Amino acid sequence: MTQGSYKQFCPVAMAAEVLCTRWTVVLLRELVAGSTRFNDLRRGVPRMSPALLSKRLRDLEEAGIVLRAASRSEPGIFEYRLTRAGQDLEPVITSIGTWGQRWVDAQLSLENLDPSLLMWDMRRNLDTTPMPDRRCVIQFAYPELVAASRRWWLVIEPGADIDLCSVDPGFDVDLYVTTDLRTMTSIWMGLTRVLDAVSSRKLTLVGDRGLAGRMQAWLGLSPFAAEKKRVNA
Repeated sequence: MTQGSYKQFCPVAMAAEVLCTRWTVVLLRELVAGSTRFNDLRRGVPRMSPALLSKRLRDLEEAGIVLRAASRSEPGIFEYRLTRAGQDLEPVITSIGTWGQRWVDAQLSLENLDPSLLMWDMRRNLDTTPMPDRRCVIQFAYPELVAASRRWWLVIEPGADIDLCSVDPGFDVDLYVTTDLRTMTSIWMGLTRVLDAVSSRKLTLVGDRGLAGRMQAWLGLSPFAAEKKRVNA
């Protein structure tokens, strides 16, 4: 999969030839997280060009890590699913994420802000358990961003997939969340609590008091949020 080879029999070197091309590990993160369709994968890697995404998926197919097959539910749509070899990579991807959350400086992490990726991750990990058994619409606004990426809507319907919209879906909004992208990313990563952000006036919640009061619970947070940052001695 790489242009060159380490020319070593060591399994680490041989695995690196398959996994260490640009964007491959990040793409595997999306596949491990459950994304199967090309457009969903694109939303998880918004800065990756469609052409490179297609190439990396072909590379992973050739390596026996991904299987491309027609969707059983929607004719004409293809899905990408991990093979047994791909599924075996889940603890590897998790370990990489845990190491990054534990050892990479938080301030460096918060320099890489991306509203599209943040909202997609939030949509994927949102916990509907603390929410009322009805449609809930939550609008997130990041006033400092350009108009095209300033507002996002999460539409939660009982028994249905959560929708993420970058265009007003036309429903009444139950909760308005206004903050800056850095603060919301910090909350998502487990570095800041919702209550602390509200107290410091970096986060404003307007609307349904129940949804506002339970935001820390339904937000879900990053899968790595529980892993605390460590400071090198």
